[in-house]
Amino acid sequence: MTSELLSVFNGAVELVSELEEPDRPGQPASARDGNRRPELPDPDERSRLYDLTCAHVDAEQPSYPAEVPRFQQMWADHLHRWPADHQPRTPLQLSPDRDAEATAAIARVREAEPAITADVLKVEQQNTCAARLEGIDHRLKGEPRLKEKVAEKIEHEPNKLPSEVVRQITDAIRYTFCFEPAKYAAGYWDVTQRLEAREYRMVYSKNHWRDDPEYKGINTRWVTPDGQRFEMQFHTAESYHAKQEVTHGSYERLRNPLTQDDERHELRLYQREVCRWIAAPEGATAIADYPPERPKLDA
Repeated sequence: MTSELLSVFNGAVELVSELEEPDRPGQPASARDGNRRPELPDPDERSRLYDLTCAHVDAEQPSYPAEVPRFQQMWADHLHRWPADHQPRTPLQLSPDRDAEATAAIARVREAEPAITADVLKVEQQNTCAARLEGIDHRLKGEPRLKEKVAEKIEHEPNKLPSEVVRQITDAIRYTFCFEPAKYAAGYWDVTQRLEAREYRMVYSKNHWRDDPEYKGINTRWVTPDGQRFEMQFHTAESYHAKQEVTHGSYERLRNPLTQDDERHELRLYQREVCRWIAAPEGATAIADYPPERPKLDA
């Protein structure tokens, strides 16, 4: 029901927008034939799902969907207090030679992406926990933003080669799986095992459900046998909607070095308020980070 819930969120509210490895437990993977993504429900089915979602909203508190209009108004008020023209930002530029090298390195990322996407689509088709890809059309980070990242890195490390920096960018290719809350924890293990069965190697996993008051979800990083890095996020419908539709503007302002400290304080309070209403799926907080955090030694 994940995609349908997202449709409810997006259709019911007009939002203001700004625009290395220990063994991990889990169940054995199983495979089913087929490459086509499941068909979306027809309009009558979507109407039924909407009614069920509204009933769920009315029956339980706290309720993230019921609060979305309030978040919308909070963001509109913030934009009124902090207009965008108070945040001029000129992206860093690469020299012509380094720009050409970055262009070639980004082209190699583009060449690696189709094979990874084909495998990820197979995982979506074959998983046993109703995992669905969201935002697949945005799986490639734009070339201007990638070059900006390269320029930012080289500004602090002038001896770095653009090709080296591009290879180290973890989210030049990125995917998101969404789950129903009851299947989230099992779905995480199902998807990660299926990726590992295709010889992808997880090098990082951060569980933000446990102790991050400003963001919810699990973010993982992977490396292909050929060395290409990519990112995989794990969300519920609510946490994905919050990240993509509600707090994306605040995230962009927080990463802007010109954002003033007093606005940063407001932005963080806003993100905390949004995340306060997102319920953690059962079993999600028990999923360990990778690599495991080393215990702190007593002084």
